[in-house]
Amino acid sequence: MELQNAFVSWFRNSSPYIHAHRNKTFVISFGGEAVLDEDFDHHVHDFALLSSLGIRLVLVHGIRPHIDQRLAKLNHPALFHNNLRITDDLALQCAKEAAGLVRVEIEALLSMGLANSPMAGSELKVTSGNFITAKPIGVIDGMDYCHTGEVRRVDSVAIHQQLDQDAVVLISPIGYSPSGEIFNLSGEQVATAVAIALNAEKLILLTETTCRNPGNDEPIRQMTSTEAHTLLQQYPDMPELIRLPIKSAIQACQAGISRVHLIDRTQDGALLLELFTRDGIGTLVSSTPFEELRTATLNDIGGILELIKPLEQQGILAKRSREKIEMEINDYIIIERDGLIIGCTALHADEQEKFGAIACLAVHVNYQGAARGQRLFDYACLKAKKLNLNSLFVLSTQTTHWFIERGFVLSDINSLPAPLKKLYNPQRNSKILYRALE
Repeated sequence: MELQNAFVSWFRNSSPYIHAHRNKTFVISFGGEAVLDEDFDHHVHDFALLSSLGIRLVLVHGIRPHIDQRLAKLNHPALFHNNLRITDDLALQCAKEAAGLVRVEIEALLSMGLANSPMAGSELKVTSGNFITAKPIGVIDGMDYCHTGEVRRVDSVAIHQQLDQDAVVLISPIGYSPSGEIFNLSGEQVATAVAIALNAEKLILLTETTCRNPGNDEPIRQMTSTEAHTLLQQYPDMPELIRLPIKSAIQACQAGISRVHLIDRTQDGALLLELFTRDGIGTLVSSTPFEELRTATLNDIGGILELIKPLEQQGILAKRSREKIEMEINDYIIIERDGLIIGCTALHADEQEKFGAIACLAVHVNYQGAARGQRLFDYACLKAKKLNLNSLFVLSTQTTHWFIERGFVLSDINSLPAPLKKLYNPQRNSKILYRALE
C-alpha cells in the first residue's frame, strides 16, 4: 500500500511537467563515452519515452573516444590543444567513420523501440541530415587546427520540418562548408548552436560527472548564468569535464535559452528525475533565478491557499478566506520555486499609525530547514523600514520562540494598537509579540 501511495504521489507531482513539456523542443547532448557505455540503451529508452510524451527531440552525439580508438589502432597520436582536437587528414577520416557508425547505432536502437522494455514496439522516426554549415577554426596562437571547425549556421527550418513530422532529429558533430569541405566539430558546441537556432525550450547536457562546487565539493543544484560565470572565474582550474558544459550553458542562456540542465549521465534515470520532479537531480542553469522571493500577485492566491491550508487545519495559522487574501494581496510576500509557492508571509502596514503586523508566515514542509522563513522575515522587516514604520507586532500560537529569537518580546493585549485590538480573537488565545524598529 505504501508503494502504491508513493507511485500515486509521484505521478500526480509529475503530471504538471508532462503537460508543460508536451510540444516543446529539447536539445540533448551526450558524449561518445555515453554511447560506448554498456548502459547506453537505458538512455535510448529514456529518449524514446520523452518522444512518446510529445516532446520534440533533437539529439546531438559526440565521437571523441571513437576517434581516439581508431587513431590508436593506426598508431597515430590524438592531438589536442586547449581541449580542442587538431583534426589532421587522418583524424578527419577517423571522425567521418566514427560519426557514421555512431549515428547508425543510435538510429538502430531508437528504431527497435527497445525490446523487453515498456517501449517495445514503439515506432519512432529518426532522421539525420546536413543541418550544420561549418567553417574552419583556422590558426589560433600559432596552432593550425586543420579540419577542426565551428558552427557557422544551423538549418533550423529543415530541423523544424522534421520535428513537425514527429521525427527525432539526430545530429552528428560533423559540419559541411558551402564548398563541400568537411569539418570535425565539438558536440557540445553543436548542441548549443542548435538549441539557440531552434529557440529550444531546454538545452540538456549529459555530462560525465556531477557539477560540484570546488569550494566545498557539494553538488550545485541551480545557479543563474551570472552565478555560473562567477564560478568559472573563481575556480579557473575547474576540470574541463564540467567547465565546458558550464560555458555552453552560459552561452545558451545569454542567447535566450531560459533553462539549461547539466545532468550526470552515469546516474540511472537521471534525465527523467531532472525533467519530471520539482527539485530534479542535476544542475539547472537559468537566465533568471529558479527560486524567487517577490511580492505576491492575484495569480498567486491559489498557491497561497494551498500552502497555508494544512497549517490552518492544525491551528498554527488563523483561517483566511480567498476574499480576504485577495483584498490584501499586496501585503503578501512569497517564495516561488519553479511555479510552486513554497513560502509566504504578509506585512499588514498601517502607515498612518506607523506600525505593522507580520502574519501568515509559512514554509512548505518539503522546503523547511534552509532559512527560507528567515528570508521572508528579513524581507518583511526591510519593507517595514522602507515604509518608515516604528514597530512590528506578531500574533502567534505555536511559533512564539521563533520570533523571540529574532528580537520580539512578549506583550499583552493592551499594547496592541486599536486596529489590531479589534481583530484579536480571544478564542485562539494568541501570544502577542512586539518589536521596535530602529
